[in-house]
Amino acid sequence: MLKRLLLILFFLGLVPHPGLLPATGEPMVAGVRIFYGPQTDLTPIDPALIASARSRIDMTAYVLTERRVIEALIMAARRGVHVRLYLDPGASGRRPAAGSPIWSLIEAPGVEARFKSPRRDLMHLKSYAIDGRLLRTGSANFSSSGEKFQDNDLVIIENPQAALAFLQQFETLWARSDNAIYASP
Repeated sequence: MLKRLLLILFFLGLVPHPGLLPATGEPMVAGVRIFYGPQTDLTPIDPALIASARSRIDMTAYVLTERRVIEALIMAARRGVHVRLYLDPGASGRRPAAGSPIWSLIEAPGVEARFKSPRRDLMHLKSYAIDGRLLRTGSANFSSSGEKFQDNDLVIIENPQAALAFLQQFETLWARSDNAIYASP
C-alpha cells in the first residue's frame, strides 16, 4: 500500500525521484520564481536582486550590456560586495573598449573579471549567485533586448543548494588556465 501511495505521489510530482535528490539524501526545498518576457519587462528584476547582496556576487554572462545591471553591480562593489564576473569575449575575442560601461564595471574596485578564452566554445550562461543563498538563471541575457523584448525566461531560485551547485560550476570556469584575467587597480 505504501509503495502504491509513493508511486502515485511520484507521478503527481509530490515526491521526487530518488535519483534526483541531492547527494546528502535530503529533499531540495526552494522558493522559485519564474518570469517570462516580453510579457513581463524583466529589466527591474536583476538590479533589485543585485541590490540585495551583502557579501558576494558571482556572475556568468554571455552578454552584459544592460546599463542598469552594470550600475547595480558597480554600486554593490562600492558597498563592499565582492563581485566576480566570468564573461564570454564575444565574436571579436577581444576585451571591451576602454570607457565602455562594461569596462567601467571591470575597473571598479572590488570587481574581478575573467574572460573565457576565444579558443573555446561559447560561455553561454546567464546566471549569478548572491551570498550563496540565491541563484538567478534562465535564458535572458543581461541586455536591454534580452530583458525587455525577446522571448526569454528569468528564474530565481532561493536555495543554498542550488546556489552551491552553480558556484561549483563557476569555480571550474574561473580556474581555467587559458582565461584572460582583468582586475581593478
